[in-house]
Amino acid sequence: MAKTKNSQSFEEAMAELESIVSQMEGGQLSLEASLATYARGSELLKYCQQLLSEAQQKVQVLTDNQLKPLNGVAEDE
Repeated sequence: MAKTKNSQSFEEAMAELESIVSQMEGGQLSLEASLATYARGSELLKYCQQLLSEAQQKVQVLTDNQLKPLNGVAEDE
C-alpha cells in the first residue's frame, strides 16, 4: 500500500484492490488494520472508477459518438 493512487496504473490499482479483498475475506486482520485496509480499498475503487470514466470519455471522443451495434447482436444484450 505504499504507492499513492496517482502513481499507479489501472492494472496495479486493480491488483492491489484484489489483494485487499483477499486479506479482508481472510478475516485475519485486526479491527484497526481492517479499517485502514477498507479505507485504502475505497480510495482504490474511486481511483479505478475515475480511470474507467476517463477512458470511456476518450473512446467516445475517438469514435465521435459513432458507435454502432454489431450485426446480429440485439441492443439489449
